[in-house]
Amino acid sequence: MRINPETLARSSARHPWRVLVVWVLVTAGLATASSMFLTDALTNDIAFTNEPESVQAMNAIEDRVTGEQPNTEFLIVRSADRSVDDPAFEAYVERLRGEVVALGDDVIAPPRQGQPTSVLTVYDLRAAAEAAASERERAALQAQAASMVSQNQRATIISVPIVDMESATIEALHEAVEAQPDEGYELLVAGNATLQQDTLEVAEEDLAKGERIGLLVALVVLVVVFGAIVAALLPIGIAMMAIPIALGLVAVIAEVFGVEFSIFTQNIVPMLGLAVGIDYALFIVARYREERHKGFDRQGAIGATGATASRAVFFSGLTVVFALLGMFILPTTIFRSMAAGSILVVLASIAATLTLLPALLSLIGDRINWPRFTARARMEGDHDPQGGFWDRFTRTVMARPVVFLVAAVALLGGLGSVYFTIEEGTSQSAASLPDDVESKRAFMILVEDFGLGGQTQPVQIFVDAPVGDPGTQQVIGDLQQGIAGLPAFSPQTAVQPAPDGSAVVVNAIPAGDAFSQDAFDAVRALRDDVVPAATGGSGVEVLVGGNPAIFTDFISTTDTYQPIVLAFVLGLSFVLLMMVFRSIVVPIKAVIMNLLSVGAAYGAIVLVFQHGVGIGFFNAIGFQFEQVDAIEAWLPLMLFSILFGLSMDYHVFLLSRIKEEYDKTGDNDEAVAYGLRTTAGIITGAALIMVAVFTAFAAGRLTMLQQMGFGLAVAVFMDATIVRSVLVPSTMKLLGDRNWYLPRWLAWLPNLNVEGHEPPVVQVPDTPAELVESSSVAEAAGTEQDGAPQA
Repeated sequence: MRINPETLARSSARHPWRVLVVWVLVTAGLATASSMFLTDALTNDIAFTNEPESVQAMNAIEDRVTGEQPNTEFLIVRSADRSVDDPAFEAYVERLRGEVVALGDDVIAPPRQGQPTSVLTVYDLRAAAEAAASERERAALQAQAASMVSQNQRATIISVPIVDMESATIEALHEAVEAQPDEGYELLVAGNATLQQDTLEVAEEDLAKGERIGLLVALVVLVVVFGAIVAALLPIGIAMMAIPIALGLVAVIAEVFGVEFSIFTQNIVPMLGLAVGIDYALFIVARYREERHKGFDRQGAIGATGATASRAVFFSGLTVVFALLGMFILPTTIFRSMAAGSILVVLASIAATLTLLPALLSLIGDRINWPRFTARARMEGDHDPQGGFWDRFTRTVMARPVVFLVAAVALLGGLGSVYFTIEEGTSQSAASLPDDVESKRAFMILVEDFGLGGQTQPVQIFVDAPVGDPGTQQVIGDLQQGIAGLPAFSPQTAVQPAPDGSAVVVNAIPAGDAFSQDAFDAVRALRDDVVPAATGGSGVEVLVGGNPAIFTDFISTTDTYQPIVLAFVLGLSFVLLMMVFRSIVVPIKAVIMNLLSVGAAYGAIVLVFQHGVGIGFFNAIGFQFEQVDAIEAWLPLMLFSILFGLSMDYHVFLLSRIKEEYDKTGDNDEAVAYGLRTTAGIITGAALIMVAVFTAFAAGRLTMLQQMGFGLAVAVFMDATIVRSVLVPSTMKLLGDRNWYLPRWLAWLPNLNVEGHEPPVVQVPDTPAELVESSSVAEAAGTEQDGAPQA
């Protein structure tokens, strides 16, 4: 048997219970895997598959100086009326340190050779300074001790290296801290592991909220579109099967292959899964009901749907997958992991739509129209709504195509031009979390009380030269002087020599947010100015690393690869559309329109989040947007890849109808009007669902997900309204028959028939068209009304 959407649909409809049982078992198994492994598979770290300077620096530091660096958490101890020098304060800190050390090797990283413990307090550093053998060492330890005391002398930091960043380790540390008696002291935990844990918790809360809102709005839209609850629930059910399967596959891949996924994969997968899963199933259910209306029996309608709508869904889904493959061009794990999660949920949605949905349709039959709320369902039948709103609007646009074209391009282009003011960075820091999250409060204390917002994320400068060499000491001194001259850094630095004295690490502490534009600019200044000035012509190799440097390199890598990814995605768009529509004009227009709608989404993100325009309005209607200094560096490319596939979905669906009518009549104007008015219902419904789902996720509290949800919602809205209703008819009117021009030398290209061919209707006595036109008593009772499967 040939494997294609039609044969899959017919086979699934003939064996519905087998298909249903398999899907339930697979979903249950992968949902279990997700609950067991997903949390520990997620990270907010950025890893490269190539070796920029920051990666070279970190490898050298771990190989030559520190060994594998443990993740360090910081306990902040504050008192309202006692100073750090108070014996009672010191006694409390020592008791707290003892409780933390008692957690053992399962939680606390072992000390370096010669140290009694790896958990350090200001009192340890002061004692070490008094016993220091040289004045230089004494001064360095005194400076490090001073950095661990707040400016008002009533708070201190305890440095706690931990063995890993797994949730059990973080929970054990927090439980030990929370178990301490109050005694008038405030205890907080700061650090990368705590930040990741808190971010994960907020992301999970936002995910649950986004799913609830998105599902509710989607259900309302589907009920309005279909006029029946069962028909509305089917697409939602398909999406809710695809999401746990994709998340389970992410967890299994991470567990088996030892890879990590971006912490935000767990939000992007449900966001995209709800959108495409519901949309794909919507197309299938709508086409099935249309085929029943035409006179097909149940099995025949499923087969006809498989031969037409299922092919379109398969093509649309693979287009999204191919576009997301462009993310694998970038040598960074954050792009690859989020793209992998997105691809998995799209593939799961395609598989469920092509197999599970036909099986469910076979079992449900005409009960799909129960209970019906309208005398005639919105998208049933092959009626041609001439004279309706979309027909009148399309003809109005085509009557003045130049005016509407210029207005639409001006609107989209003007909004898109704001994108050129973008500042790329990240909100992946404690500062981006809600105010009631502990790690956010701890971060603000580090900034305000200690002037050490970057204490947990230092810039680490590797100096490859013998520590005892006078030239090396001169380089280190010049580096320290240069660091002190940069306002983004604290004047205190920590110097750590290699055990064999062959190299040294100078730690520069960002005074504020380690992931701010100021910190990134300071890293660039170190590399461009401070390091060259310090090394002069000495030939000493100096590499700048640390997480702020890693993200600086990430931004640079993104900028370098962005044109390559855009060329890949747009080139793919052009080739696919050229083969589908046998034209070079249609794909050129599609690429331009895609750029306009995505550019408008970019501009809207920059306008609202970076420039703060309209934030008051959005927050007044229930959002929690905050103005930021920079837009997520990964967002433009990720949005572009996703939106390319989603916009292709609507574009192909619309242009296929136009091309079909043009081939029949040869009348370009009538074909455009026909295509617009006959696809308006399903495209509008599908777009409303996507906009609702994306908007629901934009209503969360994490800035980066707000930006993504908002951008996706704006782009889909623009694509389904301005692009579909204004740009398409106006450009097709102006170009006329030239829309379908294909040079003779390209005639060899394969002809991809996206929607396939509907088989002829074979009427059977017990399946009259009236079955779907009316709501009968038998339908309400759930009795069978259709005959045996069509031969």
